Amino acid sequence: MSWQIVPKRMPDLLASEDPGVVCRVSAAMMQMEKIDIAALEAAAAKEPTHG
Repeated sequence: MSWQIVPKRMPDLLASEDPGVVCRVSAAMMQMEKIDIAALEAAAAKEPTHG
């Protein structure tokens, strides 16, 4: 069986009207094994992350 939990914040980050935000969030998410909302929010805000 395969299933996935989607954090409540994900649709907001990926539905931004700013294409730069969507691109940064998508790129950051593709590098993750586990979704890290804080890191995705930092990518959306152009803030550096800490690993």
